Amino acid sequence: MITISLRPVGRYWGTISFASTLYLCPILDLLLTDIPAKLQSELRLGLQEALVNAAKHGNNLDPGKLVVVRFSLIDNQYWWIISDQGSGFTPSLEGDSDPDDYLPPDEAESGRGMSLLHQIFDQVKWNRKGTELTLCKQLESRRLLSLRR
Repeated sequence: MITISLRPVGRYWGTISFASTLYLCPILDLLLTDIPAKLQSELRLGLQEALVNAAKHGNNLDPGKLVVVRFSLIDNQYWWIISDQGSGFTPSLEGDSDPDDYLPPDEAESGRGMSLLHQIFDQVKWNRKGTELTLCKQLESRRLLSLRR
């Protein structure tokens, strides 16, 4: 089941919540509805990675646990806050590191998602408990047109 609040307007936040599943196409479609076409594929990949992590690693794909996504557009920045009901984790690195620092050893079967998130989004932050991920993507600033000749 998917629960959706009203779309964000101005400084308000919309909310989508869903039972932990890897069937994310409708969720991603809803989250990307108002995103400019040129950013859609990149942000779809990043949001999919974050949602899979919340459902799979956070909630262990337990259909009784929810993933909640709050989203908004504030001052030319798209924001997503993704929460799970898991026990949390501690990211291995903090601050403005090189995304390659998040890559696991070549023989690892998973773990490349952290690097991917840091490459796609301008801000990637976890809460202290490790159950809430905040992502931000800055829109390109529009050049102001000069009226002088």
